[in-house]
Amino acid sequence: MAEKKKAGAFDIRIVIATLVGIYGVVLTVLGIVEKQAEIDKAAGININLWGGIGMLVFTAVFVAWARLRPIAVPIDEKPADE
Repeated sequence: MAEKKKAGAFDIRIVIATLVGIYGVVLTVLGIVEKQAEIDKAAGININLWGGIGMLVFTAVFVAWARLRPIAVPIDEKPADE
C-alpha cells in the first residue's frame, strides 16, 4: 500500500485563501479609515468595509476547509526507473 502525504502549503485552497485574505485586510483597513463623503457616494454603505469583511470570512472558510479535509498525495514506493 502506498503511503500518503499531505499537500500542505502547495494546496491551491491555501494559495487562494492567502491572496483573498490580503485583499480582505486591505479593504477592511480602507473601510475603517474611509471618509464619510466617500461612503455617501455609495448610498451610505461602507462597501470597502463590508467587502473586506466578506473576503476575510471567505478566507477563514477556505483555511478551515483545507485543514479539516487535507488533500492526501500518494507516494509511490517504486523507483521511477523500473
